[in-house]
Amino acid sequence: MSSLLEGAAPAVHSIIYLGMDVHKDSITIAVLPQAAKAPTRLEKRPNDLPTLQKWIARVARDGEIRACYEASGAGYVLHRARVEWGDACEVIAPSLIPKRPGVQRTHDKRDAADLARLYRAGELVPVRIPSVTDERARDVVRCRETFQREILKSRHDILKFLATCGFVFREGTNWCTPHLKWLLHLTTDASPLAPEDRLVYREYHALLQYTLQRREELDRQIEQLAELPTLAPLVKQLQCFRGISVHSAMVLATEIVDWRRFERPNQLACSLGLIPREDASGTRQRLGSITKAGNSHCRHVLVQAAWSYRHRPQTSVDLKRRQAGQPPAVMTHAWKAQQRLHARFNHLSYRKRSQIAVVAVARELVGFLWAVMRDLEPVHAACAM
Repeated sequence: MSSLLEGAAPAVHSIIYLGMDVHKDSITIAVLPQAAKAPTRLEKRPNDLPTLQKWIARVARDGEIRACYEASGAGYVLHRARVEWGDACEVIAPSLIPKRPGVQRTHDKRDAADLARLYRAGELVPVRIPSVTDERARDVVRCRETFQREILKSRHDILKFLATCGFVFREGTNWCTPHLKWLLHLTTDASPLAPEDRLVYREYHALLQYTLQRREELDRQIEQLAELPTLAPLVKQLQCFRGISVHSAMVLATEIVDWRRFERPNQLACSLGLIPREDASGTRQRLGSITKAGNSHCRHVLVQAAWSYRHRPQTSVDLKRRQAGQPPAVMTHAWKAQQRLHARFNHLSYRKRSQIAVVAVARELVGFLWAVMRDLEPVHAACAM
C-alpha cells in the first residue's frame, strides 16, 4: 500500500483568478479557474469588507485565490484588507490594460471578466502600492496642489469680473505689489465699483485671500514633513538641482518613493508620461507628442523645473544654500546637469517651439535625478501631523 502511495502523482495545485470591478457601493467579481475557458461565476456583491471576506473564503475552498482590480477612486482599501486576510491581490494600472478596438461597449461584468482573463494571461501591469504613512504624506502634498489650482481659478474669476465692470489695471503687470494694492482698494467703501458690484467683488477677493492663507499653512506643513528623517535625505539631494524647490522635491519624493525599482532612466521617464508617442512601420518612423500616461504630479513639477535651464549655468545664493552639506558627487552631478540641459534647450529651441524643447529637457532631467537617487534607500514616511 505504501509503495502505491509513493508512486502516485502529486495533487495539482489549482489557482483561481478573480477579476474585480470595484465601485463605491458594489463590487462585480468574475471567478476564472486556471483551466476554465470562461468565468464560472459572475456576481455583483455589496462593497462591504466582512461580507466580501466570507464570500471569497467560500470560493477559496476550490483553490488558491489571486485577485486584481483597477486603480481608481476606491483607493487601496480593498488591497490592504486582502493582504491582511493573507490573500494575493494586485492593483492594475488602468492606462496599460489592453483594449480590443472592436469593442465599443463596456459594463461591470464584462470589465470584471476581462480583468480575470488578462490577469491569468499575465498581460496586466500592477502599480506600486504605497504604505499608509507614505500615502498620508503624499496626500498633504497633493492637497497643496489643489489649493494652487483654486488660487489660479480665483485670480481668473477676479480679473474677468473686473473686466466686465470696465476696470482693468494698466499701471503694471497683474499680481505685482501695485496691482495687489489696487485690488485691495476696490474692496473698501471708497471703491469706484457700484455697490452691487462691490458686494460680488468682495466675495471673490475674500475667497482668494482664504485660499492663499490655506496654501501658506500647507507650505509650513510640507516643510515640516521634509525634515523627517525618512524624507530629508531625498528632499535635500533633489534640491541640489536647479529649479527644484522644497515643494517640487516633496512631490517627487512622495510620488516616486523608491527610485531603485526602475532599472533604467527611460523606464522612469515612461512611467511619468514623458516619452514621445511612436508610430513605426517598416522603414517609416514617426514620433509624436509625449504620452502623458504616467504620474501627472511629477510630470508637472519636472517641466516647471526644466524652464530654469533656459538660463545660463550658474549657482545662485539660494541654490548654494540648498546644496550646503550635501555630498560633492551630488553637486558635481547637478552642475553637469545645468551645463548639459542648458545646451540642450538652446539647441532645440532654434528648431522647435520652446514648449517642445522644455519637455525634452525635462525628460533628460529625469535621467540626472535617477542617477543620483537610485543609491538612496526607499522612503517610508511617518506622517507626524
